[in-house]
Amino acid sequence: MAHGSRSHRGRRRALAVALMTASFCATTDLAPAQEPVAAAPIARGTTLARGEANQAPEGALFLLLPVGAQGIAMGRAMTAMDGVESVFWNPAGLATLTDGHFMVYRGDHFAGDATSFSLLLSSELMGTLGLSYHLIDMGEQDVTDNQGNVVGLLDVRSQVALASFATGIFSRLNAGLNFKLVQFRVNCRGACLDPGVTATTYAVDAGLQSVPFRTLPLRLGAAIAHVGPRLQVINAAQADPLPSRIRAAAAYDVLRHVAPEAPYLLWIAAEVETRWQRPASSPSIYIGSEFAAGTLDAVYLRAGYVLGPSEETDGAAVGLGIHHERFDLGIAKSFAGPSLGGESEPVHVTFGIAF
Repeated sequence: MAHGSRSHRGRRRALAVALMTASFCATTDLAPAQEPVAAAPIARGTTLARGEANQAPEGALFLLLPVGAQGIAMGRAMTAMDGVESVFWNPAGLATLTDGHFMVYRGDHFAGDATSFSLLLSSELMGTLGLSYHLIDMGEQDVTDNQGNVVGLLDVRSQVALASFATGIFSRLNAGLNFKLVQFRVNCRGACLDPGVTATTYAVDAGLQSVPFRTLPLRLGAAIAHVGPRLQVINAAQADPLPSRIRAAAAYDVLRHVAPEAPYLLWIAAEVETRWQRPASSPSIYIGSEFAAGTLDAVYLRAGYVLGPSEETDGAAVGLGIHHERFDLGIAKSFAGPSLGGESEPVHVTFGIAF
C-alpha cells in the first residue's frame, strides 16, 4: 500500500512539474519527457484554479497553497483567528502574541514539498515583528531533445520571503502588514540551450482584526492578500497578475455563554474569499471550528470544510493540536481534492517553540 501511495504521488508530482515548465521548454528546442496536459494556461508558472477556467489567468498561484496545520484543519477559515499562523493568513492576528516564537511548517501539496519557517518577536510597546520563509520544491523533470533523448534535468522551485508587522491601533482593533518577495525559478542542468529562468516580484498583505463588543466573544477579520506587480517569467507582454484576494471573516466562541469559567473554548469561524479584481466572479466559502481544552497545557481538536468555486474544490479537513509548556505541535489532514490528480492532500505538520 505504501509503495502504491508513493507511485501515485510521483506521477502527480511529475505532472505538476511538467505543467509548470511547459513555457520554459517552449522557448528552447527541448521538451519535458512527459507531455504536459493543458500547458497553455499553466505557462509562465501559472495554473488555473479549479472551477475558474473562464477566468483570466493568474501568475504565482503557489501563493494560494495553504500553510500551517491549524489553518488547513480549520478549512482555511483563519482571517478572524489570531496566533502564530496568522503570518500566512491575516497578519493582524499576530498582534495578540506576547512571547517570541520559532515555527516550522511541513507539508506535501500536489505541486511539491512545502517547508516554511517563522521567527516572531513580540513587544508590548512595538507589537509583533516577524521574518518568515516559504519554499515549495516542485521536484525534477527530464528534458528531451527532438529525438526523445534525455539531455537535461529541470528542477522547479518557488519561494517567498516575508517581513511582518502587527500592532493594536485602537483598544479593540489590531492591524497587520506583510511585505513579500516572491520568486519562481526553473533551473536546467545538462545539455540545455537555456540555463533556466528566474521570475521575481513583490507583494503585500494587509489585514484588520477586531473584537467589537466587550461582553460578546465575537471576532471579526478582513484582509487583502497577494497584491503587487505582475509576475514576469518570459517578457512583459506575457506577465500575469498575482492571485490577489479579498477575505472577510467572523469567529465566535460558542461555549463562553454555556461555561464562562471553564477552561474550554469552541470557536466557530466562517469566511468568504474572492478575487481582488472581480470580487463576485468566483467566491470561496471556508468554515472551521476549533475546540480547546486546557489553559497552560492544552489540546485542540479542529475541523473545517472548503466550499470552492466548483465541486472539485469542496472538501473537509481535520486536525489535532497540542500545547505543552513552550512547545506546540499541530497535525492536519485535508480531504479536499487537489487541482491535479484527484487525490487528497497528505498530512501537514506544524512545530513551534515559544521563548
